[in-house]
Amino acid sequence: MIALSRRSLLTAAAASPLAGLWVPFAGAAEPPRVLVLVELNGGNDGLNTVIPYADPAYARARPRLAVPRDQVLQLDERLGLHPALAPLLPAWQAGELAIALGVGYPRPNRSHFRSIEIWNSASEAEESLQHGWLHRVITEAGAMPAGFAPQGIVLGGPEGPLTGSALSPVVLRDSRQLHEAAELPGASAAGAANPALAHILATRARMQGAAREIERRLRAGPALTTAFPKGELGRQLRQAALLIAAGVETSVFKLQHSGYDTHAQQAGRHAALLGELAEGLAAFRLALLEAGAWRRTLVATYAEFGRRVAENASGGSDHGSAAPHFLLGGRLRGGLLGEQPPLGDLEAGDLRHRLDFRRLYASLAGDWLRLPPAPASLGRHKPLALLA
Repeated sequence: MIALSRRSLLTAAAASPLAGLWVPFAGAAEPPRVLVLVELNGGNDGLNTVIPYADPAYARARPRLAVPRDQVLQLDERLGLHPALAPLLPAWQAGELAIALGVGYPRPNRSHFRSIEIWNSASEAEESLQHGWLHRVITEAGAMPAGFAPQGIVLGGPEGPLTGSALSPVVLRDSRQLHEAAELPGASAAGAANPALAHILATRARMQGAAREIERRLRAGPALTTAFPKGELGRQLRQAALLIAAGVETSVFKLQHSGYDTHAQQAGRHAALLGELAEGLAAFRLALLEAGAWRRTLVATYAEFGRRVAENASGGSDHGSAAPHFLLGGRLRGGLLGEQPPLGDLEAGDLRHRLDFRRLYASLAGDWLRLPPAPASLGRHKPLALLA
């Protein structure tokens, strides 16, 4: 017989792909609103995403990277989208796409690791916090509002804003994990002499029951006909759409689209990334319109930073600061949010942020998820008016 220590048992439980999965669903009268967070990993080049095409300083700073004016998808007389983002135009025209301009924070950090920590935790630049901002908001909120399901699903990348126990985050990076968890052999904690073993067995039983319930809901859910693009982001968005359409009771999904650290030969790579993002989000919107779930869904992108204004010698762009971010949803008030940072007022070659990212978080938590307003972690930041 192999002796298992308490540490090894708990480590094994934590390492399970479905560790922390919730108890089978209670069947709420109304499915919860859903927030879908999409991390643009690596730091997206905001100036070639939302383009200040009317400012001659843009082309001067980027003789090779600047998108020609006649190719820009003009949003107004000053700003436009990269042509690869054309699949998002129907959402823009329907008033279901909002673009937050110049998003960042004071004293920005240009380290991938440290800056994404700041975004994930909603900390100050010099402050180090252990948990994600959603965990902090939920634990500070106390009582949960009606219709809020305190669970989260991670389909790509690390847990990020969901880090902590408040959302019982479930990591499902591979659809096989769900089936494998549902097929686990039954095990009873009753009579287990070791308390740690009893805890592991009880956790596994809950995992198995919840995984079976998710699979049942997916089988009973609508068969979506919308086609999603191939690739990792398309897979994640399709899985999220199926889970939302099936009525799986979770309030937050976290996804990741990687490859945005474009230090060299950026033009073609960045266009491909933006095309993948736009096609995936457009398909996601159509799938949830098809399922009748779009009005209870809101998508928000985020990244650790933007890129420098001037292109570098390798035909790319280096770590910067402020950047635009997208929000999409059936109840969203579309349009431009905030102010485009002027190219004539830079800080060490970077755009000065005009909109603190925590204002977006305060809006997502309060207006969308209907958590109590002004929790301590975000209370110093005035929410934006996101909803129509």
